[in-house]
Parts: sequence; C-alpha cells; structure tokens
Amino acid sequence: MVAGTPRTVSELCAHFARAVPVDDRERESIAEFLEVVPSLANPYDEHTDVRHVSASAIVVGRRGVALHVHKRLGLWLQPGGHIDAGEEPAAAAVRESVEELGLVVAHPHDGPQLIHVDVHPGPRGHRHFDVRYLLLAGDDDPRPGEGESPQARWFSFEEALAIADVGLRGGLTIAERTYVRYRE
Repeated sequence: MVAGTPRTVSELCAHFARAVPVDDRERESIAEFLEVVPSLANPYDEHTDVRHVSASAIVVGRRGVALHVHKRLGLWLQPGGHIDAGEEPAAAAVRESVEELGLVVAHPHDGPQLIHVDVHPGPRGHRHFDVRYLLLAGDDDPRPGEGESPQARWFSFEEALAIADVGLRGGLTIAERTYVRYRE
C-alpha cells in the first residue's frame, strides 16, 4: 500500500473531507459518512453496530466494467461486502471482487484508488457506508465462486450506466474518468 492510501477511519474521513463529490448523492453520502463513522466504536464490524463501513470495487478493464447480479437484491451491482476482522478496506474490495466475479484483479500500479462513497440501507436494518475502489482486470470472462451469483459479465460504461442502480451511477462515472490514466 502506498503512502497516503486511507487505511484507518481518520484517514478515510480526511480523504472524503477533501473529495469533490461527483453528484448530490455522493455529497450527501460524504456528509453522513463524516458525521456518523468517526463516532462508531468499531466502524468495520457489521456485528458491533447496524451502521458500518463496507468496501466494494468498480472493476474495469479493456472490456469495460464487470458487474454481477446481487443475490438478494436482484440488481446489477459492483462486487463488494463486509470487511473481515483485521482487514483493510482496500484489501476487502479485492477479496470481494475475486469471490464474486472470479477475476484476477489488482489495484493500479500506483496504489489503491479510493474513488467513491455511497451510503445506503443494507439488509436487516443495517446502514452501509460503502467505500469504493477502482480495480483493474484483464480480459477474462467472469467466473464467480461457488455460492456466488452466477450472473456476472462485462458491460460497456454506457451499458452499465443504463442499468445501474442510482447509488452506483456516480461511482461508474468516476471510474470511467479515472481508468483513462491506466489504459494500456
């Protein structure tokens, strides 16, 4: 992990305090993140509080952006989920992407790129403060792991924006802009 990559809650808060929101939804998410997350006793633990930080990834490559159908919601979304004990958000984004898409993914060569945040309801009355990283992948077809949604595929950014949940649109917009720096 490179210097300056947010690992702790205080570093995440500092990052988002400097961030320029892509839209009104992200502006509201940043404000709620900065108000709530610093007060949580264990912000990465889904069992300590119904409000917690989760991590996801917008996986991009020459084929576009890879999404999967969320098992419970039935929506095309980015891979992501809860952060395991002792795990940093950037590592959780990689782990979740590998599990849910079955792709080899990696952070860009210059280190993890935290590109978006979205605050939204989760299951069982939870509230997810989802931090989103840009991950790079090759040209392979997704092959989700056992027990994961079998529906996963590549979309052009235009296609992904057309089917995306409102909470994902801002992240897709930023991912497309950011990916330009990493194209081969």
